[in-house]
Amino acid sequence: MNYAEIKYCDIANGIGVRTSLFVSGCTHHCENCFNKETWDFKFGKPFDSDTEQKILQSLKPSYIDGLSLLGGEPFEPVNQRGLVGLLKRVKEEYPEKTVWCYTGYTLESDLLSESRARCEVTDEMLSYIDVLVDGEFVQELYDISLRFRGSSNQRLIDVKKTLEAGKTVLWEG
Repeated sequence: MNYAEIKYCDIANGIGVRTSLFVSGCTHHCENCFNKETWDFKFGKPFDSDTEQKILQSLKPSYIDGLSLLGGEPFEPVNQRGLVGLLKRVKEEYPEKTVWCYTGYTLESDLLSESRARCEVTDEMLSYIDVLVDGEFVQELYDISLRFRGSSNQRLIDVKKTLEAGKTVLWEG
């Protein structure tokens, strides 16, 4: 897996001050994507153990509220396989920190059902995510007033409550 960028004090992609990891590789190719260079799976730098360690260290200060995953597409199978170990360590070392993930896939039809996104680590990856912002960016539904998303079709999902309830529960934070 490659990544495009890491922002260590991001305030735009989730609640509070966060570390945000922008992975490379996306097959959605949404019109007017804000991050087109990350469509290429080979863009950026290799995600290695040193990179993982830097991210974990960046989460240590109490003023950092958590980790956000963006892209590219974190739920491309190759990226899931690259991220699941990091997410496991984040939850083990910093259980009080939240994990947000932005995906163009939809929870019910792509991540919880058979699809090109679903792979052997999808359920585990979902178990580490607190808030999932799902759905492709749709230019016709763009709305600058929306909180933590770009278009009105995208949802902020409370993953823990959703998995417990067996039905989609929107995040109300």
